[in-house]
This record gives sequence, structure tokens and C-alpha cells, in this order.
Amino acid sequence: MVRDFGRSRAKVLKDIRDRLPVRQRAGMPGHKKKHGCDPTLNYTRRGFRLKDGRLHLAGGTVLTVVWSRDLPAEPSSVRVYRDSLGHWYASFVVPAEVRPLPATGRVIGIDWGVKQTATTTSDAHDLPHPEHGRKARAKLTRYDRMTARRRPEKGQAASKGYREAKHLRAKAHKKVARQRQDTGRKWAKKVVHDHDAIAVEDFRPKFLAKSTMARKAADAAIGATKKALLEMGRKHGRDIRLVHPAHTTMDCAQCGARTKHALPLSQRTYTCTACKTVSPRDKNSARVMLLRAGLDPTGVEGARPPGALLQEAA
Repeated sequence: MVRDFGRSRAKVLKDIRDRLPVRQRAGMPGHKKKHGCDPTLNYTRRGFRLKDGRLHLAGGTVLTVVWSRDLPAEPSSVRVYRDSLGHWYASFVVPAEVRPLPATGRVIGIDWGVKQTATTTSDAHDLPHPEHGRKARAKLTRYDRMTARRRPEKGQAASKGYREAKHLRAKAHKKVARQRQDTGRKWAKKVVHDHDAIAVEDFRPKFLAKSTMARKAADAAIGATKKALLEMGRKHGRDIRLVHPAHTTMDCAQCGARTKHALPLSQRTYTCTACKTVSPRDKNSARVMLLRAGLDPTGVEGARPPGALLQEAA
């Protein structure tokens, strides 16, 4: 815990020295409350060992682990934590192993959205909105009402019924979160497997939480899907280029002209006033990603130009 605190505080002081804006600085670490967070402990190499499939922790604690998969290398540390359902997990840190995939000679541009989670330059790789939260809304609402009815008064101990309702509510939310994660990983694996270079909009969906699209944006899980794509690209040695999202909906992918005013969200068709090109708004933005990343947007799949130097975005 002391190591984690020192690492977090050092990051805050570094942001202050670098004169980052306040909104971009890391927050100063604070005290955890017993009932406000789940317990977690981190053990370095001298604090744990693996023997006969069991995890031995410092202090004489021996745990029988249900392994999800074999460790590819010797772990350097392990974090033991409990989730909202009361289940305990052990997360091991091992050296990253790059598994290169065969070259395909194809590139793709990706634009994030709410109507579709991801719109790409290839129709076969578009990711429609899965709507896992909307499909489970009736069950989630039922457990919310059940929890509200049984909530104890201030200063009173929680009843057995309240704890059961709270567990059912957490279980339903966990299922939706896992569905979103599974959908994002499967889509990311397909995109990475079929393309050598990927131009991705460096979109930060945090501001959507304060808009009228907050519920639908949260259900789309853009942040989790983007994270899965970046991790999958690094794992398989693909070229991932992050593109700044400014004015991507205003530029024309055909001639590069920019509209004089921002397009409203209700306008789903992009019409260029210079070259008169008409295309779906999100498809145009996906091709703009390829242009800004220095890739060739020609054709649906965007074949890589001969002799192009691919440089990974920082």
C-alpha cells in the first residue's frame, strides 16, 4: 500500500512540475473507506510464491486458485482483490509477449459514435450498438426498486433482505459489463486480424456523461472497446495510429475541404460544398482518419500504398 501511495503521489507532483492544466492532472491519493471500496493488496516477488498450483502469500496465507489459463512466464507481482460480488481474484504481472500476425496489406479507419459504436471504412467491420444495458433494463430497474425499499435507516444495520437485493443488483450490473467487454474484445480481434495498420479516433467519451446521450453512450462502452482494440493491436504487433478528433466531422475525405459550421448530430449525411461529394457522415469521418494518419483511403478496405512508412502514433 505504501508503494502504491508513493507511486500515485509521485505522479501528482510530476504533473504539477510539468505545469499540466488542472483538468489533466492526476488527483492526490486519499484514504479509502472500509465500506466505500473493495479490498485489494499487491505483493511483489518476495511476498508470494507458487507451489503445486497454490498461491502462498506473505504471513502464511495459502490460497487454492482456480486458474483461467496457464501463466506464460514467471510472474513478477500479484494483486489480490475482491469485486462487487464478493468474489476474490489474483491478477499476475508477467512480461508481455508479442505474437505477430501475418501481413494482410490492408488498412482501416475507425470513427466512434453513439448510433453505431464504431463505423469503419469497411462495412464488414462496423460495430453496431449492442444495447446490452437496454435489454437488461427491466431487470436492473426491478433490483433498484428492491434495494430502495429495503434500504435501512441511517444508523441502522442492513437487513438480510437488503444485502440479498444489493447482491442481485451487483450481479446484474456485472453481467452487463462483461457482455460489453466480450463484444468489444471479439470485434477488436477481428479488426486486428484482418488489417496491418489501424487509424483510430482518439476519442474520450467522458464528456458524454454530462449530455443527453449519457445513458446510450455508457451502454455503447466506447472507452472499453477502444482500450480492447489498443491492447489487441500491441499484442499482435499491429500499427495503431491515434488521430485527434477535432473537425473530423467537418472535413471532406475526398478533397479535404472543411465546412464553415459544425454539423448538427441530426444531420447524418455529409455533403461537401466544394466537390459535391455525398456520403454517410460517419463513413466520411472514418476515411478522414486514414488521411490524417498518413494512410491511403482509396477503396473500401483502404489498401496500403507501396513504400509507405508506417510510424506508430505516440
